[in-house]
Amino acid sequence: MQQEAIIQRTADYVRDKLEGEGSGHDWWHIYRVWKNSIFIANKEKADLYVVQLAALLHDIADFKFHAGDSSVGAKITRDHLTSLVVDKETISHIAEIVENISFKGAGAEKPMRTLEGKVVRDADRLEAIGAIGIARCFAYGGHKGTPIYTPGAKPELHQTADEYITRQSSQINHFYEKLLLLKDLMLTETGKKLAEERHLFMELFLNQFFKEWEIK
Repeated sequence: MQQEAIIQRTADYVRDKLEGEGSGHDWWHIYRVWKNSIFIANKEKADLYVVQLAALLHDIADFKFHAGDSSVGAKITRDHLTSLVVDKETISHIAEIVENISFKGAGAEKPMRTLEGKVVRDADRLEAIGAIGIARCFAYGGHKGTPIYTPGAKPELHQTADEYITRQSSQINHFYEKLLLLKDLMLTETGKKLAEERHLFMELFLNQFFKEWEIK
């Protein structure tokens, strides 16, 4: 099967699985990561075939919905790509990216070994900041039933994935526990540039939020 056909079959497969999902990890999140990955990959001279497949499959089984198990997404990725007769080396590369892409706490950052992995991780993290990131933060918080803000409850910089997964935190604290950290965790020069404006927008949002929270 030609690479273009494999990419399209994968896009169709993921859309069928995730369209209409309500936590901010839906098909349109995947679509934006896919397109941002292509943009970054072209700038950084990464392998577009690997990048596109990894971007499309990166949230096929997000660890947050599988009791913190990152291996589920990697297994589904392997099974899907094997069914399309993708070569084993490419499958292994993409599964590695899928398994290691997620943020799991400020102190639990894992290195991304390849340029393609760095591209997709940056594209995914761009989705967690800026206007889209703010919208997804509150969508996920509503999905999980967490409060918007709890005055007096301080953010925590989680040192392990277990701490991060089991945290009981407000959505505003999530900005300080993850979203505001991402700009400095970008791995490509293109990702770093794209993150600047989105990071600034979040700071402006938080300033306005606290201004409105308690008018003096």
